[in-house]
Amino acid sequence: MTNNKKAVPQAKQALNQMKLEIANELGLSNYESVDKGNLTARQNGYVGGNMTKKLVEMAQQQMANK
Repeated sequence: MTNNKKAVPQAKQALNQMKLEIANELGLSNYESVDKGNLTARQNGYVGGNMTKKLVEMAQQQMANK
């Protein structure tokens, strides 16, 4: 049983778009249609790690502008 609930469900589309953009930057073209189970843990981890890094940077910028 998982309790992974989105804090802002409306952000799902934006997060998916960010995931695809980051995958493209990392050279993983067609990431949306690729079976993620066939990718290495390192490849999937790079996408998630870079998403986290960018989200933290965005939050820091917003906090600095307040």
